[in-house]
Amino acid sequence: MKTVIVGGVAGGASCAARLRRLDEGAEIVMLERGPHVSFANCGLPYHVGNVIPEQQSLLVADVALFRERFAVDARIRHEVTAIDREARTVSGRNLATGATFTESYDRLVLATGAAPIRPPLPGIDLPGIFTVRSVPDSTAIRGWITERAAKRAVVVGGGFIGLEMAENLVHRGITVTVVEKLDQVMPPLDPEIARFVADALEAQGVTLSLGDGVAGFESAPDGALRVRTESGAAHEADLVILAIGVRPDVALARAAGLELGARGGIRVDDAMRTSDPRILAVGDAVEVRDFVTGEWTLIPLAGPANRQGRIAADRIAGRDSVFRGVQGTAICGVFDMVVASVGASEKTLRRVGSIDYEKVYLHPGNHAGYYPGAERLTLKILFRREDGRLLGAQAVGGAGVDKRIDVISALIQKQGTVYDLEEAELCYAPQFGSAKDALNMAGMIAADVLRGDMPIFQWDELPGAGRLIDVREPAEFAAGHLPGAENLPLGQIRARLEELPPSEPLAVYCGVGQRGYYAARILNQHGRSARNLSGGYALASRLVTPGG
Repeated sequence: MKTVIVGGVAGGASCAARLRRLDEGAEIVMLERGPHVSFANCGLPYHVGNVIPEQQSLLVADVALFRERFAVDARIRHEVTAIDREARTVSGRNLATGATFTESYDRLVLATGAAPIRPPLPGIDLPGIFTVRSVPDSTAIRGWITERAAKRAVVVGGGFIGLEMAENLVHRGITVTVVEKLDQVMPPLDPEIARFVADALEAQGVTLSLGDGVAGFESAPDGALRVRTESGAAHEADLVILAIGVRPDVALARAAGLELGARGGIRVDDAMRTSDPRILAVGDAVEVRDFVTGEWTLIPLAGPANRQGRIAADRIAGRDSVFRGVQGTAICGVFDMVVASVGASEKTLRRVGSIDYEKVYLHPGNHAGYYPGAERLTLKILFRREDGRLLGAQAVGGAGVDKRIDVISALIQKQGTVYDLEEAELCYAPQFGSAKDALNMAGMIAADVLRGDMPIFQWDELPGAGRLIDVREPAEFAAGHLPGAENLPLGQIRARLEELPPSEPLAVYCGVGQRGYYAARILNQHGRSARNLSGGYALASRLVTPGG
């Protein structure tokens, strides 16, 4: 059995290594058109920022390793240009020599990846405008910064790569403006959580130009670049980073007549087979099912690509492995902040027409408050009203964000619920967590909502949620409060019940939600109708104009 793999990096390289481990007798040829058969593209921004100073550190495996350790005929700078499905061959050219080649196959694996989006805007090809997708890209950016003594940069796109590049350029002493067509950074997040990320960026001196797409690029009189936006604004820069996103590279698949999906990727089944059963496809080029919504989606992430490569190898070797789908589990560092998400966002749930969901916000500590260094996390948990099944989560904060999202990711894959979070037994020592971990608290709060023990309202229901009662202490209230709120401290509620008529709906809140919960419990058991603001003032004050 001869398998030809087109493309290396995550999906193709993992497929080749796995297939060799399963079948010592297989003939395996891996053809990579780039200069590196396997590299850590997630590390590219950090190479630009000198966090990873040596290029060699980004190279996961080279041709020699694949040949010597795995007996894989790995070839770099070999571009496949055509597939003959009837003859079961691929053909192309050696980019180093110009020679053409043809390879036969019994099974073919396409790991062609995705290409950075370069929209056809005026001036898009001017010198100094870069994408970040390969090791040569990062090398070129580093060279440009040094040669031009760059001091100003515009990053086009506020997603993961855009924000990682913004951070690393700031580390290089460069002033950064992020231009994003949407009205928020981090498009996968819901806007209220993205607000925390925007605040962190601005606190580090990054200028945000949101809700304003790029219209074109010009050469400025001083030899620099000028980025013009759709609003008519202009931003001067010594270099521009295009981080608008990527498109699946499907030219080979399209020319070979393989089925493509509505999102533009290669359509595969749960065995990673294309519409031609002898051809499999993995990685950024394929469309797969979203585990939560069931929709076809594109997920250009290294983790799913590696798993898909393994599953393709299993299938070629005769095993019955299946790909369960993707959950979009992702994380990003933004200076001192960590932001992560998994599963469906509220935006996604609304887009697909889901109405059977609820959400809660909380701001727990990342570990026991009495141990030095405790930091606040902000969590948003989305779950189904019918049965509490977890649908998605988003988190921002410092240490501990990753492990909370990882736990939820594992539960989502097993169709876990908020009740499972409530009962989860998690590691506890004061420097790592709390006896009631942040996730236990999330589960308890969500379960209380479903059981009817905690009627809540959301920040986007303000105003109009009812008579607004701030149950914090007077000094806290004086320092800032929500518009229209009146102060009734938690400790005084029982003595002042007569001020709150039973017929009047009450909307109570505190700093993070805990005292508001206590207040709502007291009021509801005394015949009043009270709801607690999920996430409290810590969330709502970022999204509405405070009073005071």
